[in-house]
Amino acid sequence: MTMMSGSDGELVRQALEGRTDAFAALVARYLRAAYAVALARTGDPHDAEDVAQDAFVVALERITQCREPDRFAGWFLEIVRTRALNLVRARTVRATAPLESAAEAASEGGPEQDAERAALRGDLLDAIALLDPVRREVLLLHDVEGWRHGEIAARLGFAEGTARYHLHEARRAMRERLAARYAAPMEAMTEGTR
Repeated sequence: MTMMSGSDGELVRQALEGRTDAFAALVARYLRAAYAVALARTGDPHDAEDVAQDAFVVALERITQCREPDRFAGWFLEIVRTRALNLVRARTVRATAPLESAAEAASEGGPEQDAERAALRGDLLDAIALLDPVRREVLLLHDVEGWRHGEIAARLGFAEGTARYHLHEARRAMRERLAARYAAPMEAMTEGTR
């Protein structure tokens, strides 16, 4: 079978006419991007595969709702992001561990150090949650997943400079949000080393 070519808009219009080969061409074109976005949101390769496949099914069912066929990529990747977010939320609800498991997971540093780590983790997650979705995704892809700016830009569909800008702004926002709580302890630590 020969892979179809053409713009996204042409392929969407053909898919609306019932041409399954046109939708198959869209799947082939955006499968890697869907997987990358899902992986950035879920953090799990198997979940990312499931989300990407599910998003294609949803896109096929809702193809008539794609108001701007030439902007299929953005419309479709928003479906991927939403499906991934829904999966992560559902997984979070299901993943509540019994209290005994939490006690066993305590570190060797004692309750004070565990409390400090938990507070830091909570503060980081809260600050990340306040970022807009694009900056959050760029920050997590770069700083957690280790992706390069060019890879992020290609996956999210914007210029490399835009990826750098979003990362810079995300880090700045994180510093501002965390500075009030952690600036004084950090200054005290650095003064003790002088």
